[in-house]
Amino acid sequence: MKPALAFRQPYYPNSWHALPNGEIIKKAIEQELAPWWQKFFGYHLIKVGALSSEIEIPDCTINHQINISSQYSLANVVGDIDDLPLQEHSVDVCLLSHALEFSLDPHHVVREANRVLIPNGYLVLTGFNPLSLVGLNRLLPYRRTKTPWNEHFFSPMRVKDWLHLMGFEILADQRCLYTSLTGKMSEDDLHNTWHHFAKSYLPALGSVYVIVAKKRVLPLTPIKPKWQIRHGFQPVKATSLRSHQSKTGE
Repeated sequence: MKPALAFRQPYYPNSWHALPNGEIIKKAIEQELAPWWQKFFGYHLIKVGALSSEIEIPDCTINHQINISSQYSLANVVGDIDDLPLQEHSVDVCLLSHALEFSLDPHHVVREANRVLIPNGYLVLTGFNPLSLVGLNRLLPYRRTKTPWNEHFFSPMRVKDWLHLMGFEILADQRCLYTSLTGKMSEDDLHNTWHHFAKSYLPALGSVYVIVAKKRVLPLTPIKPKWQIRHGFQPVKATSLRSHQSKTGE
């Protein structure tokens, strides 16, 4: 298994417009997540990173939403995605949209999100699926040197393994956009025959994955020790040497 740690500082895009067909990717993610926002409850929701900050969240029951980014124009709180300026167990929902492939240590980014989430809080992750037509772009010499194909993509299975190790329960693992996301695309390209066929019969090959997970924390129940009363000490009556000699002398 390849290490998750990047060997160079990745280029983190400042907006969805900096990615090929970024606006179409953003709208597809918003459609996939639209049914979920009404299921989340709590007081605080954070969007981590510039791309997450641009995701629109309509009809969400959580009114207090915070954008955390290194970009001053988009952030309510300025900070790094791998060093969140928040207290432990202070957030109900955390959105990480396409943050793992553009971070130096993606595993640490997930751990930071886990740190600030309350028990039974929700973590929402999106990213490029390497096992799709998007992943093929990284094999082509004239594309793999360009953003975002030159970054490290992580499969949904690997991301879910990280979450399982941290105690998360996977609630949803969805896919969208069955295309290579290259060239200039339009909304009509998402309704062609191939797109409908792949969505119906090849759902795992979606170019973008959306994972919704819930943080589970098992309470520590003290176990009472089973004390056993030791049996009382009862010495054995042994015949002394003198009494034994007197008996033999008789």
